[in-house]
Amino acid sequence: MYKRKIFQTVRGQVKDPRKFIQVLIGPRQVGKTTISEQIEAELDGLVHYATADGVTLQDLTWVEQQWETVRFKLKQQASESAILILDEIQKIKGWSDVVKLCWDKDTREKTNIKVILLGSSPLLMEQGLTESLAGRFEVIPVTHWTYQEMHAAFNWTLEQFIYFGGYPGAADLIDDELRWKNYILNSLVETTISRDILLLTRVEKPALLRRLFYLGCEYSGQILSYQKMQGQLQDAGNTTTLAHYLKLLQGAGMLAGIEKYAGQSVRRRASSPKLMTLNTALLSANAHYQFEQAQENREYWGRLVESAIGAYLLNQSRGNFIDVYYWRERQQEVDFILKYGDKLVAIEVKSGKKREAPSGLAQFKKLFNPYRILLVGTGGIELELFLSTPITDWFG
Repeated sequence: MYKRKIFQTVRGQVKDPRKFIQVLIGPRQVGKTTISEQIEAELDGLVHYATADGVTLQDLTWVEQQWETVRFKLKQQASESAILILDEIQKIKGWSDVVKLCWDKDTREKTNIKVILLGSSPLLMEQGLTESLAGRFEVIPVTHWTYQEMHAAFNWTLEQFIYFGGYPGAADLIDDELRWKNYILNSLVETTISRDILLLTRVEKPALLRRLFYLGCEYSGQILSYQKMQGQLQDAGNTTTLAHYLKLLQGAGMLAGIEKYAGQSVRRRASSPKLMTLNTALLSANAHYQFEQAQENREYWGRLVESAIGAYLLNQSRGNFIDVYYWRERQQEVDFILKYGDKLVAIEVKSGKKREAPSGLAQFKKLFNPYRILLVGTGGIELELFLSTPITDWFG
């Protein structure tokens, strides 16, 4: 199971001699805190857990207090080593500076404290890591749960995963869909926007960011130009603002804008994005369809299938140095392009959704000579098999 694999990785690293600060980054409700609880329960020795996810922002003194607590316990218990786990560390402004000071002090004094930092805002985490902790950390991405994980943990069918997505905390609510939708929208979406984005990042137009998210859910799996977004959103400001807000939403694990594949990076950045929710629960919770109704509507179900595949590719690409694109030229389109080094994998999805453009696989092959061309769905690789296959396997 993938979550177990992450835990095994962390466990193996924290048992090694003290080398790096382990940094687990991922959106809310994907198991970061659960992983820390597993570490605390299964590892021998002293483990101290603390979270900065309070009602008000913690200050830098809090970090020093937690560190001193571990140092004191280490001496009192005469332990050889200790593990310090700090959750939602990005909530503290300037956190990386004090972490650096404490880490360097322990290094000088040969105090064996292994540190694990958990965060749900990649942009804020990465800024602190690169500015203050260069050479001292290792990032372990924690992504949304996969079909394999939801099936193993809750015995979900493929159809349930496509509709209800990969939030394990909401799995017990799916028999009451109204309650499930309210949980997703209120406890996950609103909390992520208000506490992980707006509270910690400067956003000039908070209402616009919210409308952009809901627009992305409505158009998930579709290519939408920034100009059309402006028309849909009204008072949208400029395209640079929209692109920035889209990046913030992607960093929070909610909505991504996939770029068009082109030979030149400048042309990719200037392209219209293909909007994609990073968890299909976000799409379903915002729709007017119930689970049974969604399956009966061939067009809508096709959108869900393509969004499930897109979310899987985007989540699995993290930490694997794989880029995800789409390709479209005139009236021809390829749903997804994976790029690893100089290798390309072109993917066409047969989802049941009415295609906006005819398949462009033949033309793409002629222009770019991809390493592999995949058909997923009817007449090709079964969806269940594709969603259970690590995307790195397609480059092997």
